[in-house]
Order: sequence, then C-alpha cells, then structure tokens
Amino acid sequence: MTDEHDWQLDRRAFTSDANRAQPGPGLLAEQFGQLTATLLAAPSVEDVLQRVLDAATVMVPAADLASFTLLDDDGGFHTPAATGDIATDLDLLQYRFREGPCVEAAVPSGPAVALCPDLADEPRWPHWAPAAVDLGVRSVLATALIPGSPAGRSIGALNVFSRSANGLDQADRDVLLLLATHASLALATTDAVTRAELQAAHLLKAIESRDVIGQAKGIIMARRGVSAEEAFDVLRRTSQDLNVKLAEVASALATRHTEVDLPAH
Repeated sequence: MTDEHDWQLDRRAFTSDANRAQPGPGLLAEQFGQLTATLLAAPSVEDVLQRVLDAATVMVPAADLASFTLLDDDGGFHTPAATGDIATDLDLLQYRFREGPCVEAAVPSGPAVALCPDLADEPRWPHWAPAAVDLGVRSVLATALIPGSPAGRSIGALNVFSRSANGLDQADRDVLLLLATHASLALATTDAVTRAELQAAHLLKAIESRDVIGQAKGIIMARRGVSAEEAFDVLRRTSQDLNVKLAEVASALATRHTEVDLPAH
C-alpha cells in the first residue's frame, strides 16, 4: 500500500461490501473477535505475529503456510515470523531473486495485493515461481501492511501460500487485509529497539545458515568436482527428497561428512 490514505479507502470499500454481504455476525466475525482477545494477551510482538500467522492458516481455508515480510530502514527484507521452514525458505528465495509477491507487496511502489492462482503459469516471477513450485507451492497471496511512520512508509507484507493450484483467490484477499491490519497495529506500537531485535535475530539465523550451507557446498564440490551452483542444487534436491530443511541437511553433511544420503549427479 503506497500511503495511509489509499489503505483507508481500500479498507472502507471492503467494510462496506462485507456489511452488505453479511448483515449479521458470523463465524468470521467470531474468529476475529477471538483473535483480538488473543493478541491483547500476547506477551511480545513475536507472539503477536505468530498468532496472526496461525489465524491466517485457519481463516484462509486453502492457506497451508504463512509468513511476514518486513522492510528494513535500508531497503532490505527479512522474515521475523513464519509457520514453518518452507515458508521461510519461500521468502528467502524472493529476497535472493529480488522478485515475488511478498517483495512486491512490501515495497512502497508495489501493489497493495499480489495474487497468483497458479505459480506453474506465472510470467511475472521467472526465477521465484519455478522454485516455489519445486517446494510444493502452487498459489500465493500477499498483502501490504498498513503504512507506518514516517507517513506513507511501507513496513512489509503478510503472505499466505497454498499447495493447491487456484487455492487462493480474490475472496481470500479481504480476510488477509483484516489480518494484516491486526499485525500492523501491533507493529505500530512496537518501539524501534524491539524491531531492531527482531531483525538482528533473523540476521543471526540467516548468517549461521549461510555459513553451514557454504561448508556443505564445499564438501560436495570437493567430493564430486562440481561447481558451487551444482553443489547447491544437490543440497536443494536432498532437502526436498528427505522433507528436511536445507540448512539442516547442510549441517548434517558438514558435521558427519558421509552420513547424508545425497542424490546421484
């Protein structure tokens, strides 16, 4: 969302449509009421974000995974919370390729909402879309968080992923907008120190993962005489075959050297 005014117009339009379609309180209203109470009881901003993600996978029926993308002051991206390792990997691949729905929705110049019903047929993200399909994801929806201070500055996006083609559509957009509102309000009350700690924790984890992946790549390159890119592909395929996070496969290889069942060339 590019600024607060545009976001407020979008929210009012949705609220008006929702009131016409749903004249009385229903299950969705009850779920949001329960979520609000849960968030008020959350002990930290990390807990708030995680509870919003948990709610997203319930309130958006086809959402199998969810994550937050936050935009740093220097223009970088990080993922402070996700429902699982695959969701984190999906985000990290976007940051690496500098393309994808989460990256687009998070930046001020991007769209308020980025939706793709079927990633197997998505020309906008030529690098990320095939990688996401390889990780078992076929549909994605990302919506911008409410702009923060200074006025109009984008702060990130809320993202959901589905393993089903056409699993996510425009009907899920409205629910995700309201969930993004809850998260944005929590972040708005978070002081700069806490937000810096969220970023630092993510960066430390990323550095540790990058180091161990580098070690594992070196072992594979020496053992098989392949390039760094080919070595990374071996790690990626092993991660998918074993259904284990790539960093964990790399750690096992770096620690035990010969005890990981790597695929053939």
